[in-house]
Amino acid sequence: MQQQPTDQELLDLLNQGDERGIELIFRQYYAYICKAVYKIIPDSNLVEDLAQDVFYELWRKRDRIQVASSLKGYLRRAAVNKALNYVRDQRIKFTEEAQAPVQKSSEATAPELLAAEHLQSRIDAAIDALPERCRIIFVLSRFEDMSYREIAEQLEISPKTVENQMAKALKILREMLKFNSGKEA
Repeated sequence: MQQQPTDQELLDLLNQGDERGIELIFRQYYAYICKAVYKIIPDSNLVEDLAQDVFYELWRKRDRIQVASSLKGYLRRAAVNKALNYVRDQRIKFTEEAQAPVQKSSEATAPELLAAEHLQSRIDAAIDALPERCRIIFVLSRFEDMSYREIAEQLEISPKTVENQMAKALKILREMLKFNSGKEA
């Protein structure tokens, strides 16, 4: 019986461009990655697509990847980020489609549109900077319109934990998005 390669051995194969590295990583972590994504997006087909994207990106960026702790942790973080970005992007796409007829009128000036774009990028950066659990719960609540009870069931945690994490997320976001005493509009 052959012993499983260590994470470091897998990363070494990957960094050398050896396709066996990505194959072995895929076999070892695919189910785990799917489970992580499924907790955020319970759609089997979409989960598989996003999980495959994680491994594709891993292969594509193999020469630049720096795994500080564990490969499993790195892949989990990449999967969660991929799922949250998908949810956010779908929400933005939906919002843009809903606003399209309104935007055709030229009521908004260029500076207003620029300010709105700047604010949106600040909001996105602030959401991305939230601790992982807060970010997941915030995105599910605000972008997926899930109730605290639904989020608790989906993530297999208590509704009180969801409530506490939302309060924490909102507090952090308020702090991060605070305007500097009138210097920013």
